Order: sequence, then C-alpha cells, then structure tokens
Amino acid sequence: MFAIISDIHSNIEALTVVLADIEKRGIKTIYCLGDVVGYGPDPKPCLDLVIEKTKLCVLGNHDYAVFYEPTNFNYAAEQASFWTREVLETEKNQASREKWWEFLGHLPMRKTLNFKSGDEKVTIDFLHASPRKPINEYIFPDDVYTNPMKIKTLFDKIDHICFVGHTHLPGVFLDEPDFYLPEELGERYPILGDEKAIINIGSVGQPRDKDNRASYVYIEDNEVNFVRLEYDFEKTIEKIKAIDELDNFNAERLRDGR
Repeated sequence: MFAIISDIHSNIEALTVVLADIEKRGIKTIYCLGDVVGYGPDPKPCLDLVIEKTKLCVLGNHDYAVFYEPTNFNYAAEQASFWTREVLETEKNQASREKWWEFLGHLPMRKTLNFKSGDEKVTIDFLHASPRKPINEYIFPDDVYTNPMKIKTLFDKIDHICFVGHTHLPGVFLDEPDFYLPEELGERYPILGDEKAIINIGSVGQPRDKDNRASYVYIEDNEVNFVRLEYDFEKTIEKIKAIDELDNFNAERLRDGR
C-alpha cells in the first residue's frame, strides 16, 4: 500500500491536507512525481515535508527550473522560478539551504520499481511528464484523438504501468488509445494483468480540471484509488497576492481549478 503525490507547487495548505489524509489511511510509503516548487508561496516548508515524508521523488520541470534554468516557461512561471530560487538562496540557515539544494540537485528523471502481488509482478514507472520526455512533455486527454501515434510511441516506452503528473489533469490513458476520467472509472483502476496504462494522478497544489480540490492517488489491493480533498485555497491565494514577484493569475486559478 502506497500513495503518490505530484505537482505540489509550493502550496503548503494543500500538501498538509493531503499528507494528513494519507496518514489517516495508515499509508507509510509515499512517492512524489515532482514539481514540489514553482508558482506558489511556500517552497521551503513544502520541500521540508517532501524530503521528510516521501520515499522517492523524481524531477519536475519547475524543480529543474529552480535548480538550473527555466525552459519554455511563460513569464509568470519564469518569475516564480526566479523568486523561488532567491528565497532558497537567501535562507540564513546553512543546513537548510544545503538540504534543499542537495535534494533538488539529485532528483532522478525516472524511477522504475517492481512490485509483487502473489504470483504476479507489477512494473511501475514513476516520472513527471511522459515516458519519452520525463521532465517536460505534456500528455493531454485530447491526444488520444488528435495524435494517436504520439500515444502509441509513449506506450512503446513503458513495460506496464506508468504514473505521471505535469498536466494537473487526473485520469487513465490506455493504448487503444483511450482516456478515462476518474469518475468514469468509479475513482478506481486495477493495475494487475497485462494491460498497460499511463495514469495521471493530478495535482496536489494546482488542480486544472475545474475542480479546486487537491488530487492524489493511493494504491491498495492492486487498485489505484483517486482522491480529492478540500483545502483552504483562499489562504494560499492571499499569500500569493502578497508577494509582488508572483503573478496574481497563479492565485486566482486556484479558486476555479484551472
């Protein structure tokens, strides 16, 4: 039994609610698919919690932007990356600074783990964006209709199950190709058997599926369970608006889940 979180984006209000729900369920192992930072107002405590609570975290494009340089970012995302970097660099506590940079600098792009369930083996890839470009390629639901060859190419690069984030849009891609929203699946998806799937777990800190609740998944009895949780986004909005370097759009979108 384990949980997967992604795209926290420096939103401590959302992250603490998600972690509390995971703890309430008795889940001890948490994997993170990246973008711990970016957009939001609280990179330090979010990094601290992810470092403390997760067994594994992979590199997201916003993590990359803060540690290296922003690539193909819009102005608001780029400014948030520069602000985040400055906040981390100007921390007076040297041990904290070193911990954060050490963590960001050693995030892998992709991690593959094998799990056993009875006689069956489940191979799971953890990455941020896509099996082809783990840091920054978007896989959109419409791709199954507009670019089916893209979906086929992505499925050729996985053995079984692949968990991703990046678009902040939860759901399950199959190699027919097809895409299913969590509600179309009863908020559950089985991962035993030979069927390949690319599963987007949604975003903890910046949902974009017109549902403003934080999103994560947990796996129990070989089923992926999609979870949505309410959190105090108004508090996060106020914090973002109080920071001149952060675009107010990144605040307002939290209310609408867009």
